[in-house]
Amino acid sequence: MTIWLTQISLDLRHQAARRDIGDAAHAHRRVMSLVPDGLGAEARREAGVLYRLEQSRTETRFLVQTTRRPTDDKLPAGYGTVAVTSLDPLLKLLDTGLVVRYRLVANPTKRHGRTSPHQGKLAALTGTAADQWWSDRATRAGLALRTATTTSLPDLVGRKDDRPILHAARRFDGIAIVTAPDALRTAILEGIGRGKSHGCGMLSIVPAGSQ
Repeated sequence: MTIWLTQISLDLRHQAARRDIGDAAHAHRRVMSLVPDGLGAEARREAGVLYRLEQSRTETRFLVQTTRRPTDDKLPAGYGTVAVTSLDPLLKLLDTGLVVRYRLVANPTKRHGRTSPHQGKLAALTGTAADQWWSDRATRAGLALRTATTTSLPDLVGRKDDRPILHAARRFDGIAIVTAPDALRTAILEGIGRGKSHGCGMLSIVPAGSQ
């Protein structure tokens, strides 16, 4: 099974591009347009779709990971430029002891326990609690963290079927050592945490010496 990475560098003069970066529901639909129709109720999972929005002073882009070969014929004309590569060569490099740079935009949460008046409800984690959330999941994902920088991002918001979408988002960046290559491949393929339909959960790594 090939894992594909699609980079869509957005042209922010395009109305649809501006709308998508500010609305998680629209972004989800746009990203899902890259994979075939007719995949059923679990289409995102069936196509292995994970994605995130990245913004800098010089570029705004969607990074989209899929297990189905993507096509951009449903993107509006002028929406942006598209580049597609295979992640397979990278995944084959993974070995115990490899030093990597990582990035993850995630929705760190915990569920309130029985003693809480909010029993059963999810709470977004911040500060050291969010950092510990990532440290725990990195270990399960076959990574030993050496450095970690946490950045609070704007909430991912939108509406679906008249219900609000709201995911608190944090970005984790740093250096790690691979301790379990198979666990890491699984984490890359399946994603980490909640909010995967709306721009969270996609773990990216590159060897530390790469640009």
